[in-house]
Amino acid sequence: MNLNANQAKRGRLSRLLRNALLPCLAISLGLLARSSYAGDNTLRFYNWAGYIAPTTVPDFEKATGVHVTYDIYESNSTLFAKLVAGDSGYDLVVPSSNWAAIDIKGGLLHPIDKSKIPNYKNLNPQLMKELATIDPGNKYLVPWMWGYTTVGINVDEVRKALGSTPMPDNPWSLVFDPKYADKLKSCGLSYLDSPMDLMEAAFVYLGIPQSTTNPDDFKRAWDMMERVRGDVHEFANMNYVDDMAHGSICAAIGWNGGMGIGYNRANQAHNGVHLKIFPPTHGAVVFIDTLAIPSDAKDVDNAYKFINYRLQPKVCAADTNTTFYANPVPASLPYVNKAIRDNGFVFIDSAMMDKLRPPKVYTTEQRRVVTRLYTKFKTGL
Repeated sequence: MNLNANQAKRGRLSRLLRNALLPCLAISLGLLARSSYAGDNTLRFYNWAGYIAPTTVPDFEKATGVHVTYDIYESNSTLFAKLVAGDSGYDLVVPSSNWAAIDIKGGLLHPIDKSKIPNYKNLNPQLMKELATIDPGNKYLVPWMWGYTTVGINVDEVRKALGSTPMPDNPWSLVFDPKYADKLKSCGLSYLDSPMDLMEAAFVYLGIPQSTTNPDDFKRAWDMMERVRGDVHEFANMNYVDDMAHGSICAAIGWNGGMGIGYNRANQAHNGVHLKIFPPTHGAVVFIDTLAIPSDAKDVDNAYKFINYRLQPKVCAADTNTTFYANPVPASLPYVNKAIRDNGFVFIDSAMMDKLRPPKVYTTEQRRVVTRLYTKFKTGL
């Protein structure tokens, strides 16, 4: 990937979408109940809600004899606060790459000893190259899952709403250009309730580098979105999944994995809703959620054992089949459900990967500015 480097989320599926994965959440909560386990052979794991297959942790415990205490969180800021406070109580965590960049700079993560991870060789070299833009030399981070922000549509409803207006070559035009968005208002346009994701998508559409620090670029992005604010039906990090599947909205900015859940639900319902999720033909912002060892981890060896176990193709495939997000091990593909493997928007080819752009790494002041601009955009106040 030729990439230069949010949060809201995914509090990433907020990305609240992950909370929609109820079976996994149930497993997570079951594991959480074990958090009082006291023993030397224990891995303390802190992960996003609903972001793992029901079998992954129990099978790891059986295979290694390591007990796992498993806690869940819904935002990068929650994880960051624990790491900054010190004595986090965890041996393994899953920060998003742009937040992990801050963790690395702050000395909050333990360097990875690759010699203790024999399955490290299974990782996608192109993905590791992308991750190296944030973690030079891949010294601290191992990919967990990855995806990107994109556009999804109800094909029939969008065509009907556009009438004689042809579909644009660039799918981002559907949600950012009044020529199209004004027409889609009639069938429902949804935006992510995530200021950084929206601004970064706008940067992609406008050709603004994610690395910009120019306040005029920030303003330009929000001014563009202001032109279609009256066309936006909802702001959602989770509801758009079912709304798309049921035909309640016809277009959305969302995360490809969440879109995939909606796509799958519509197909299973046989309700006549024909969804299309666009791969990054005209660019998109990638996110990579990563496995990292906190600098205050008490059992680093067990963290290595889990990372190595998780990098097995069948284990990664099970997590993808549950979450609809791509995992970092290409050899997992034969074990991924065909409907996910071959849909063209979860696992994308090398040409499409080259069109991905990294998320912005924000300073505290930039985050305040974007939040203020988003609040004004969303509320009009």
